[in-house]
Amino acid sequence: MRKWVSTFAAGIAGAALIAGGALAQNSAASGNGTGVDGEERFDEAFPQMVSEPLVQGDLTAPGPMIQEWSTDDAAALIGVIETIGEEGLDPADYNLAELRMLALAGPSDELNAIASKNFVWLVEDLRDGRTPAEARVQWFVIDPDRNVNRTRDLLEQAVQTGDVAGTLASLNPTHPDYAKLREELAKTPESEAAKRKLIRANMDRWRWLAQDLGSQYLITNVPEYQLRLTVNNRIISTYRTVVGKPGRTATPQLAETVSGVVFNPTWTVPQSIVRGEGLGQRVLNNPSWARRNGYTATRGRNGYISVVQQPGPGNSLGRMKLEMPNRHAIFFHDTPSRHLFNNANRALSHGCIRTERALELAITMAILGQGASRDEAVAIATSGEYTKVPIEKEMPAYITYFTMATDIEGEMRTFSDIYGRDAAVLASLDQPRVQNRSGESDDEVIVIENNPLAGD
Repeated sequence: MRKWVSTFAAGIAGAALIAGGALAQNSAASGNGTGVDGEERFDEAFPQMVSEPLVQGDLTAPGPMIQEWSTDDAAALIGVIETIGEEGLDPADYNLAELRMLALAGPSDELNAIASKNFVWLVEDLRDGRTPAEARVQWFVIDPDRNVNRTRDLLEQAVQTGDVAGTLASLNPTHPDYAKLREELAKTPESEAAKRKLIRANMDRWRWLAQDLGSQYLITNVPEYQLRLTVNNRIISTYRTVVGKPGRTATPQLAETVSGVVFNPTWTVPQSIVRGEGLGQRVLNNPSWARRNGYTATRGRNGYISVVQQPGPGNSLGRMKLEMPNRHAIFFHDTPSRHLFNNANRALSHGCIRTERALELAITMAILGQGASRDEAVAIATSGEYTKVPIEKEMPAYITYFTMATDIEGEMRTFSDIYGRDAAVLASLDQPRVQNRSGESDDEVIVIENNPLAGD
């Protein structure tokens, strides 16, 4: 559990030192001459409280990729396959018996072909994941690793250097969670088959992401209902979340980039509420009620009514949103219904992700993104006026789905499969390896018509 109080300025300064020192200067400056007004505004942004803490493109090889294999290199490949179960993969997928037989017979065209083929399969599975795209339900992450670590280059490197095992090991995910899952698999007995399969499934999910997530990023595990801000492999802060309800408003899995922080946002009300629930007519017919709730309505000549909720404490998006352009219309935002963060089950929203302590997150993002100084961000946040602060330094945001992972306390846990997305992955582990599989998800892209009132 981490305590975040109005002295969070020290935490900002610490994050700055990690990120490169920029924030330390801001924190030092903020300690001189801010006056009572500045401290009050900072307390408003950071109230005293306690908080608990894709897919790649087509995988078809560009023509034959066959290298000449010595018996030593073939033996090294066999050694990798014999122990590949430690990485959650199945040795039976990689023609182990045939490789052993051909290696004993010495160099040959047949050995070159079978060794090259199985090396390529190992590259694909270790780098991209073994699970075929159709089993990755609502997973729309674009994984760049296939272009960064090209299969042909890796094959040539392995046989030219003789470091077959090292070349393949270099493809493993580097996130600490993968290593912890690997350790969990090693100590789980074969008799606990269901647990072992769940560990393997979640190890594979790490391969669906980029191997390098970046120097600073947001990552949320939807079933855990937690968001983490990470800088240089250190978790700076964690935030409870409210995520999409199961069904068509379930939150999809994405890897996007935060482009800006919107303080005191407006909310353009979807037509399903304006027309379907009669909000448009209510706003037009009851101006005093509309003013109290911050709504303004415009009727076009064709009778079309648009309704916008202005910034304010009752705004349905709360005090901030993080702009993250994507075709699903998913983003992070605040909420006036902060009591929802106390629920154990927080799959309540209409798809977008609501975050606790949202002003703290927004100000931190503005500073880390080099869009504003500490004092500027606090002043903007507490002004009550709509303001967009651009994120100058790239800040990836990963919306993931792990049903076994380390929690915010660093302990390995299983999480409820709230969207039922484990079944397809687990089933794929029992099926033969899919060859020539496409990395393009053919799942329906469900554009969220954001209703931040859902679940209130």
